[in-house]
Amino acid sequence: MKTKPKPKTEMTSEAVLSNLSTAILVISEDHNILFANQAAENLLKESATHMAGQCLIELIINGEELAEIVRQAAIYNKTFTQRKMQLLLRGKDNFTADVTVTPVQDGEQTVVELIPMDRYLRIDRDAAIQEHYDVTRQMVRGLAHEIKNPLGGIKGSAELLARALPDKSLEEYTDIIIEETNRLTSLLDRMLGPNTLAQKAPISIHQVLERTASLVELESRNLKVIRDYDPSIPELFIDPELMLQAVLNVARNAMQILETTPHPALTFTTRIDRQFTIKGLRHKVVVRVDITDNGPGIAPEIQDQLFYPMISRRPGGTGLGLTFAQSIIAQHNGMIEFESEPGDTTFSIIIPLE
Repeated sequence: MKTKPKPKTEMTSEAVLSNLSTAILVISEDHNILFANQAAENLLKESATHMAGQCLIELIINGEELAEIVRQAAIYNKTFTQRKMQLLLRGKDNFTADVTVTPVQDGEQTVVELIPMDRYLRIDRDAAIQEHYDVTRQMVRGLAHEIKNPLGGIKGSAELLARALPDKSLEEYTDIIIEETNRLTSLLDRMLGPNTLAQKAPISIHQVLERTASLVELESRNLKVIRDYDPSIPELFIDPELMLQAVLNVARNAMQILETTPHPALTFTTRIDRQFTIKGLRHKVVVRVDITDNGPGIAPEIQDQLFYPMISRRPGGTGLGLTFAQSIIAQHNGMIEFESEPGDTTFSIIIPLE
């Protein structure tokens, strides 16, 4: 017996719900899950196939409160909203969300909309950091240009002086001047960031990560490198050399912190995320590259300024590695974010797939 095809209007409704950035669940009268969109899969960390048919309280530990709101919405045929509801997932992270419950089809089904609070906090924080970074970067670039011009004059004068010195033993001093001007010029070039546009081509992100892993393993014999790749990730349209530099900068930043950590470890993880917002634009699919270290973590007082020039996790650092990495990732329409606590710091490089 052939399965009766879904009505066109029902198929259209599902297509609309599937593409919403808000997490949506459709619940039956007996509180079983009939439908979950991609945003709900990401939020609840379950596939729609696995959630289908589950009772709400099987998925959410404290689901009784939500189930009661669903019941009230169906009885009174009215939309109910609960602000800042704490939702506890079985064996997974918990989160706080605004929940809106709307009855449909005369109360036979209910649409549950979940809007996690941390999502808006993250978007607002990322926007503020990016705005501050852009302003700071423009200021630093201006200062770097102003300093770089006289450095060229100092170096040229020192070279002319070295040729005119009657006593060649005095060249030791002009050599110091030339070496230091070269060092400062190199530092300023790094502050100015990449001076070439990205030369993009289709390439596997895992090739970039393997090159990075090989380099960090050579640089630190005591470092344990762990790989956790999703082999299903397709090729990305990226500049392989610039992307290597960005990933390497993040990895080396972690390596420097791990110098004083017993049993240092660095983990490279790749995953697919869906419905992700970057600079106000929502992307259906992004690739996430996580670089995790087991070091002491990032001091809370520098976390909000970590990507600014001259801010470093370690004493004496220039703080330019992460700034440079962020500039490269921005050329790929992506972003870098991080989470940190003692023993577990993760930098995430996020690149749109489409």
